[in-house]
This record gives sequence, structure tokens and C-alpha cells, in this order.
Amino acid sequence: MKISIIGVGLIGGSMALKLREKNLASFIYGIDNNTQHISDALQLKIIDAGVDLEHGIKNSDLIILAIPVDAARKLLPSVLDLVSDQQTVMDAGSTKAGIVHAVKNHPKRSRFVAFHPMWGTENNGPKSAIAESFSGKAGVICNKEESADDALATVEKVVNALDMHMIYMNAEDHDVHTAYISHISHITSYALANTVLEKEREEETIFQLASSGFSSTVRLAKSHPEMWVPIFKQNKENVLDVLNEHITQLRKFKSALEKENYEYLEELISNANRIRGILR
Repeated sequence: MKISIIGVGLIGGSMALKLREKNLASFIYGIDNNTQHISDALQLKIIDAGVDLEHGIKNSDLIILAIPVDAARKLLPSVLDLVSDQQTVMDAGSTKAGIVHAVKNHPKRSRFVAFHPMWGTENNGPKSAIAESFSGKAGVICNKEESADDALATVEKVVNALDMHMIYMNAEDHDVHTAYISHISHITSYALANTVLEKEREEETIFQLASSGFSSTVRLAKSHPEMWVPIFKQNKENVLDVLNEHITQLRKFKSALEKENYEYLEELISNANRIRGILR
């Protein structure tokens, strides 16, 4: 099938590479406001041609929105305005309720399938794209009952080609779960990085002393604000809920240390160790 990818960065580029490798894509159009991304994607053979939005939509069987969630929410209705009843539109955003709500009453709503590939790194751009990035990860399809059967089947074929295991849920539940397993991790990483940068003015010392534990914890702090500010904005209520709980947990550790209650500190750490039984 012919595919248009709107946003040929990390996610869109990785999807393109894998779908080409699996022979699901016969031709891939790239659509991106960043001309350097188009140039890089062409050079890396991620896409076959860089085109404008209307040309890409007109000539594609499948249109994939792989852009920040605020941009996707704004652009999606216009994309649906241009598609026929034989075309399928999917997104790859990290929040789903806002995007689904944006096209709730659109006459072509059934041509859209809300999708979230549960993978990402702190890097961006087509040069960071990896064909095998999604293998073994969860591919979440939301509100499938609102999509046409053939559109859903097309996206399921894409998810299978990406070698992901499929999960179905409604958009609201998705956003609650991702607030806990993804969004709070990024906020924690940003906060820790800011804490260290505030306390340690000699950046060379940070570099020299940084252990693998510190590096892995702050890795997410390298993620770009143009992607994550919209995610936090779209999922604000859920993020605030989990952030309040996280602050409560931090206060428990602070109190245990202040009061030299090391038995309680051990209890807090032991309780946290139960995550081993969940994440192996």
C-alpha cells in the first residue's frame, strides 16, 4: 500500500523503515515542515518522496500522523476532510482522549484509528529512526468501535508488521495508565536534572562522577520540550494526579531521613522492591 507519513522524525521514520522492511509499504511519502527532516529521510531511504499535505493524502491508502499531540489534534480534522471512504488515517500520539474528542463528530470519524506505539527515546529526527524499535512493545488501539472495520483491519495489519503486541482500550483509560508509566517518569527525570544542575554548578564534576544509575535516571531529561509540553498539557489532570502521589512518596522519604527513622526508610525501599515482581 502507499503510505503518507506526516512527521518523519523518530517515530514516523522508525515506522516507515519497518513497514518497508515488511513489504507493507510499496511507496512512502514524507510530509514535514522541517525541510532538513525531509532531506535526511530521503538520503536515508526512509521515504521515497517529500510532498505537501494534499498531494500525500490524495495518493495514499494510509496516512500516519507522527507529530506532537497538540499538532495532531489540530491537524487531524483537516486530514479527515480530505480522505475518501477507502482511505485510513492513524496517529501515533502519546495521549489519546484529546485527539479522539477533536474528531468525535467529524463525518469521516470512522476512517480514523487512534493508536499509540509504546516506545520512544530521548532522541528525535529521522537520523534516530530504528526499524526494530517497536518489536515486542505494546501497540495500543483506542476506541476501536468508533472506527470502520476495514480501517481497523488496516491498522491492525500495521501493528502486526511492526512486531508489536496489540492492546485495545478506551482513550480515557489509556491516558490514565500512560500518566503513571510514562509521563511521570519524564517529569521526574526533568526535575532530577534541574536539581543536580542547580546544586552542582561545576558541570564537569557531574560528567566525571556520573554513574550508570544517574545516567539512566536522567536520560529522559534529554527529551525535547516541543514533544513533551503538549503531552503534559493534553493529559494535565491525570499527570497532576500521579504527580501529587509522587510528591507524597517523596515526602515520606524526606520525613524518614529527617526523623532518622531508618526502619521506616527500609520499609519504604522494601515496598518499592515489589516492582521486581512486575518488571523483570
